[in-house]
Amino acid sequence: MHRLMLVLVGLAAAGPVAAQLVRPNVLFVAVDDLRPALACAGDPHAKTPAIDQLASRGTVFTRAYCQQAVCSPSRSSLLTGRRPDTTKVYDLVTHFRTALPDVVTLPQHFLQNGYYVHGVGKIYHPGYNDERSWSVPWEATKGKGFGPDGQRVLADAKAKAKAENADVTKVRGLPVEAPEVPDGDLNDGWTANRAIEILKQRKGKAEPFFLAVGFAKPHLPFVAPKRYWDLYDAARLPVSTSAEPPAGAPKFAPQFGGELRAYVGVPKSGPVPETTARRLVHGYYAAVSYMDAQLGRVLDAVRESGFADNTVVVLWGDHGWHLGDHGMWCKHTNYELATRAALVVSAPGQRAPGRPCDRLVEFVDIYPTLTDVCRLPAPAGVEGSSFAPLLDDPAKPWKAAAFSQYPRPGGPGVGPLMGYAVRTDTHRYVEWRKRDGGEVVARELYDHRTDAAEDRNVAADPAHRDAVAGLARRLADGWRANAPPK
Repeated sequence: MHRLMLVLVGLAAAGPVAAQLVRPNVLFVAVDDLRPALACAGDPHAKTPAIDQLASRGTVFTRAYCQQAVCSPSRSSLLTGRRPDTTKVYDLVTHFRTALPDVVTLPQHFLQNGYYVHGVGKIYHPGYNDERSWSVPWEATKGKGFGPDGQRVLADAKAKAKAENADVTKVRGLPVEAPEVPDGDLNDGWTANRAIEILKQRKGKAEPFFLAVGFAKPHLPFVAPKRYWDLYDAARLPVSTSAEPPAGAPKFAPQFGGELRAYVGVPKSGPVPETTARRLVHGYYAAVSYMDAQLGRVLDAVRESGFADNTVVVLWGDHGWHLGDHGMWCKHTNYELATRAALVVSAPGQRAPGRPCDRLVEFVDIYPTLTDVCRLPAPAGVEGSSFAPLLDDPAKPWKAAAFSQYPRPGGPGVGPLMGYAVRTDTHRYVEWRKRDGGEVVARELYDHRTDAAEDRNVAADPAHRDAVAGLARRLADGWRANAPPK
């Protein structure tokens, strides 16, 4: 059984009778659109020294999966510990309290157990904050989204849209920018500054804190100060050479750009030119490094404020991101690169710091894990399992499968669909079912032993008939039947 966070104080002064359990603080770091583009997760291109240092004190999970690869559904799932079919959040316009009016969220659970809970930056999806989750009102970032050139382009584009009676809210501006500005001028620099102020204010306070910090990058637009672009040689960064979808995939399974197509200079449809693609990949990595530097400043403040020895840190990206693979950009799919996301956890006292973990974990597991590590009462109704034992033994046998899903409008003759995906150690299997009635209209199977890039759907190949049948049963059995062994 794991033994974390047992910190006794007052023994020397007052003896055993006065000893008390000090509950750990929590630094809860949400990062928008962060796939595992981290050096500590095995990405040979990423420059992420702060996150790598965090992983050296904790555990990087190299196979962590979100439950739906888009912002609000993923965040609603993680923060309630429920899967999308329970939260009923499949889009960006539904609040989880519509279906779950009395659910106790992750930060709310800490609030109810004596924590000071403060949120700054993007935690819930914009416009869908949850007031019950915080001790004080949540704070949106007040930093700039663009540098000077980007601000001018955006203003001009909005003026043009207004003159043409177009929808100004859909104007996005430049997809990338490398302004020569201080870190603090942009969103994540502002957020880091505010988080540091809050940490300083918590010094000397009796109650433990749960500080949620939401970084915007690497979400589009890829804006980062030029010095972070200069960390990379663009010619050496990986750019996909194929715009073809996986062979044999249903037409509705991939998507080819989503929100990216709304940005200035990006083709509205069709392949993204190689020079643009390379600039986008460069921008993504620069934005990751910019965010990493801001996190490093916050982690320095944790240490300088005297909290490091009694603070659990969890960093997670809300989902993965396609960078042109198979012609796909952004998220919005059931594929590996959209559903697998960054996850690093560091807990004082864990027995295997610095050892990566390749066991399958899910974002619905984060809620019960944090309450377990912090020795709070187990939350009721969560649909995940604490992975705290993996912090002590990363090689421990664990859950057999991870589950994700994504809706599609369907097409001619086929109504709205939900794609249900199951990821095992060796395969990704997807069933596309009619939302009305549940009929399976298409299947996908990717054998990761021979096809890690998910280039070929082999669901219809007779040689994989047994694998399809077994994975269909596993999907039907659901998450409870695939929980970690007791």
